[in-house]
Amino acid sequence: MGIDSKDKARLIADAANDKKADDIIIMDLRNLSSITDFFVICSGSSNRKVEAISDGIIDKLKGMGIKVWHTEGHKESTWVLLDYGDVVAHVFEKETREFYTLERLWGDAPIVK
Repeated sequence: MGIDSKDKARLIADAANDKKADDIIIMDLRNLSSITDFFVICSGSSNRKVEAISDGIIDKLKGMGIKVWHTEGHKESTWVLLDYGDVVAHVFEKETREFYTLERLWGDAPIVK
């Protein structure tokens, strides 16, 4: 039996926290999107920090047998997207997060505590 999407989102948030990510939130999109169940959004203070956070997420979940399906933005590391199918993690450099404001775009999504 696999891990459910809410628990996977929490694991991603924990992995980001382990790497000292800032402003970590989990957004529940299950009633708003057919693309994914949850977004995990967090920030790093620099592109090197964003890279370290995204690598930490990948490594922690891989160690639990959960592989990332697709990644984008790792080379630039201002916005790294990690697609785990039912959960998508967005690791932003602070200024990039403020520019794109995904939280506002998906403002109807409940925040998971």
